[in-house]
Amino acid sequence: MRLRVFLQLFLSCLKTSILMEKFNFKSYDFLKYQELAIDYSIKLSIAIAIFIIGSWIVKKIVKIIEKTMTKGKMERSLQKILSDLIKWSLKALLFITVLSQLGIATSSFIALIGAAGLALGLALQGSLANFAGGALILLFKPFKVGDLIDAQGELGEVQEIQVFVTKLLTPGNKVAIIPNGILSNGTIKNYSQEGKLRVDLTIGISYGSDIKKAKEILEKTLASNPKVLQNPAPLVGVLELADSAVNLAVRPWATPENYWNVYFESLEACKNALDKENINIPFPQRVVHMQHN
Repeated sequence: MRLRVFLQLFLSCLKTSILMEKFNFKSYDFLKYQELAIDYSIKLSIAIAIFIIGSWIVKKIVKIIEKTMTKGKMERSLQKILSDLIKWSLKALLFITVLSQLGIATSSFIALIGAAGLALGLALQGSLANFAGGALILLFKPFKVGDLIDAQGELGEVQEIQVFVTKLLTPGNKVAIIPNGILSNGTIKNYSQEGKLRVDLTIGISYGSDIKKAKEILEKTLASNPKVLQNPAPLVGVLELADSAVNLAVRPWATPENYWNVYFESLEACKNALDKENINIPFPQRVVHMQHN
């Protein structure tokens, strides 16, 4: 039995020596490749461990960031975009770390990603500016959906705030689409943020009319309109002495949703009230003096 085992071991060693001689392998070459295989196996095991642990850490970080953004009441659209951006950035960093652990040179890979990012950034320059503008609007909230704003020459109610554009509904029932890039960098007038705004009217009376009486009539007319706010109280005062009339500044206050109703109703009611009290609203006149020789 022992002889049989010895013969089998001898034959096995003989076969190994024949194979090594056939392929020109030497004993130290075999040991060298064996060491390389062991070393690479260790690196591969560490890389796999880094990938598994890193993926778990990335998920935890993304969840923590999402919870923080939710607690901060960040807009859903911006929250989703930022969350995805952070997640893929961390995954790319993890991927590069794993490749480095395997001994793969990542400098050229990083340079390639940088060059691709630069080319993509130049190609999408306008879109990226609009994205950044949308992120700023959603983050700092200079206005929200339902607000009445005046921006980029457009007056309207905010219907939708997207990542790249903002949609306004104008008083003429037209939808104005404004890119967020120029919107975030321009002047924005928000008429709804304070909850009330002033309606500016100018009404002229003739120079022969009683200014005090006209002011009392206009103040009474504004006070009778339930849509006109009484706090702050409406204001009526002399604005200017024009060529053909004494112009009165009529300043009622209204909520944003009643702005146009107060504007049109007050203008009509003031005209009717002045006519009823025989206070003239003059029109431009020119007096020509004829000299006879």
